[in-house]
Amino acid sequence: MNLSQQDWKSRLERDTNSVVLDVRTPDECSDGIIPSAINIDIYKGQGFIHAVEELDKSKNYYVYCKAGSRSAQACQIMNEMGFDHTFNLEGGFMNWKGDVAFSIEE
Repeated sequence: MNLSQQDWKSRLERDTNSVVLDVRTPDECSDGIIPSAINIDIYKGQGFIHAVEELDKSKNYYVYCKAGSRSAQACQIMNEMGFDHTFNLEGGFMNWKGDVAFSIEE
C-alpha cells in the first residue's frame, strides 16, 4: 500500500508491531536513515530475497528508498512472498520530514 509521507509517519507512530525497512544501498544510507530502520539493499537481487525470507511475516513493514520507486517494488515482492502488511513511503527518504539517524561507520 502506498502512503503519503504524513500517513506513513502517523501510522508508524501508532503501530506497535512495526518494522522500518530501508531498501537503499549502503552508500545511500550514509545520508541518514529513519530511526530504527533495518537495511536490506534491494539491488542485491537474490540476496535481498534471502534476507527478506528471514523476516517475521506477522509484522507490519514500513518500507522506503530514496524516491519511493524501489520501495514500491520491494513491497510488491514482499506481498508475493506472503507479507500481508507492507507500506510504501511515497516520495521516499528525499522528501522525509521526520527524524533522521546517522549510522556509525564501523
